[in-house]
Amino acid sequence: MCGIVGVLGDGAADANSDLCRVVMGMTDTLQHRGPDGTGVWCSDRVRLALGHRRLAIQDLSNDGCQPMLSASGRYVLVFNGEIYNFQELRYQLKEYPFRSRSDTEVLLAAVDKWGVEKAIPLFNGMFAFAVWDQLEGILSLARDRLGEKPLYYAWLGRDFVFGSEIRALRAHPLFGNAISRRALCSLLRYGYIPGDASIYGGVFKLRPGEMLSIQAGTGPGGEVHTSYWNLAEVAASARESSFRGTEAEAEEVLHALLVDSVRLRMNADVPVGAFLSGGIDSSCVVALMQSVSDRPVKTFTVGFPVSAYDEAPYARAVAKHLETDHTEIYVSERDLLETVPRIPVLYDEPFADSSQIPTMIICQIARRSVTVALSGDGGDELFGGYTRYRHASGIWAASRHLSAEARVRAASALVAVEGPLDWLVAAANRLAPARLRFRTPDGKASYLGELIGCADFPTMYHRLLSHFPDPGSIVLDADQNAAAPPACQAGPAHDPLRTMMFVDTVLGLPDDILVKVDRASMGVSLEMRLPILDHRIVEFTWRLPPRMVAISPRTKRLLRRVLNRYVPDGLVDRPKSGFAVPLHDWLCGPLREWAESLLNPTRLKDEGYLDWRAVRKLWTEHLENRPRNSVRLWDILTFQAWMERQHEANHAAA
Repeated sequence: MCGIVGVLGDGAADANSDLCRVVMGMTDTLQHRGPDGTGVWCSDRVRLALGHRRLAIQDLSNDGCQPMLSASGRYVLVFNGEIYNFQELRYQLKEYPFRSRSDTEVLLAAVDKWGVEKAIPLFNGMFAFAVWDQLEGILSLARDRLGEKPLYYAWLGRDFVFGSEIRALRAHPLFGNAISRRALCSLLRYGYIPGDASIYGGVFKLRPGEMLSIQAGTGPGGEVHTSYWNLAEVAASARESSFRGTEAEAEEVLHALLVDSVRLRMNADVPVGAFLSGGIDSSCVVALMQSVSDRPVKTFTVGFPVSAYDEAPYARAVAKHLETDHTEIYVSERDLLETVPRIPVLYDEPFADSSQIPTMIICQIARRSVTVALSGDGGDELFGGYTRYRHASGIWAASRHLSAEARVRAASALVAVEGPLDWLVAAANRLAPARLRFRTPDGKASYLGELIGCADFPTMYHRLLSHFPDPGSIVLDADQNAAAPPACQAGPAHDPLRTMMFVDTVLGLPDDILVKVDRASMGVSLEMRLPILDHRIVEFTWRLPPRMVAISPRTKRLLRRVLNRYVPDGLVDRPKSGFAVPLHDWLCGPLREWAESLLNPTRLKDEGYLDWRAVRKLWTEHLENRPRNSVRLWDILTFQAWMERQHEANHAAA
């Protein structure tokens, strides 16, 4: 696990001494991703420099250092990630004169023998890498199939610049890109910035399963994008080769795939542990780890003093049953106040998934004992685990046969009752003791009306995912696209469950869940590995009939069957929490002063990005106990905190 950067320009190589200093500065911004070493390579033929920060996982010696030159001298590589099947590939490449035991050199050897395009599909791993072909003068960038590892790029003048995080691009002397108001609208809609966009105009993300190639001397716009893997093709192929066996046979296949995936991801020359929430996904991963380990697996969990959000007792019970070496920590007010200011530093661009807080804390705790940790991320997307799947399917089943006119009438009726319903519940809350108070309906009636009024299921699910259905009402001079992104329309529309799983796998997984995990873990130099996202498992689950994936109200049907080989169902069968946090209570309590400062009307007016009146209205309503506003406010607050961080950084650099 590492950080990579690079610059390719169309100037002469005789100026590369200056370019090397630039790239070294860019590389230094990623020290947290690789504290164990640094390196820069400069071409003597073209304006090109590649930089690398190393977190040593496989082959801790200097033989695994990067940038790495192939034995033939043709290719130069910088690589972030892990190739889990590198031992198998190394055997196929046994004639190659290996100098190290690292997976990096196996990747490079595969490229040296088969070329970039033929080598990439052979890799089972998480990766973002850049490889320079000195013979053809071509720079190629690639990202893993699901998007576990990040890679950003931009044209800055005549320089093509890339890096693992945006902070590396900002260190280039020509960086001056403006904040994208369209990206800001996306942030307020989803809580993250999806697709190939970033918070800055002109700065892009390489998409999962994508390769970018650019010829030396080519100017802006000359890059070529190709897709070597995408879920739409996997889904289409799965329909042609659906699984025909019994559920017991499917369980055997899934169990074998999971065992192999876990075993591969436990291979490291450093200590390995796991995150354990006590839910199905993480419990399954830990159970399989323990089954192939000859010693107790180190497990880690985080709990909350608020019982409704506390998963620690469930994790403790699973850990006791599996006899792991378990560590748990409870989030205190001090932890919260110390962690929240680090969010804009760690995440580098605005990111508003509030579960980032416990994720950051558990990564910090785990890093004291291990350098690699496995987690159960991906189980919800592959096995239909999100609670919203059941709600959305139910609403659609109840409304799909209504005529357009009936939909309009139903939506109008729900809006009409909302005001009186809100008033009645608010009045009851004023009279009742705290323990008996209701959560206010908080717009749920009109929200349900909006969903019923949608013309098709993909549009309805997009509305369900939207925090702000109209971010342009908050963002000044908004440049937004209100339509559902292509991902919402690309899934199998005939099957609501599969449509939702598809959208979340190509939209929310790479740009929300995996961003959260990558930045939180790499912020403390911890490598996270996600066994459920092995592409073989992804492809297999899409071949399964929906009844084997999830049957309402029970989710993750087949994954449960695998887990029940090791853990009784009673230990994990409970309502889903999903690392939720008591955000409403925090914003009204220990984080209130922090929020008030960021939402100051004068500050909002001076910055000129958000309508201060609309923001203050949300904040006032929140303080009057409208809990649904907490998610929307967190979207705004993470942007404001990020803006404050940028002002501080700019002032320090001036």
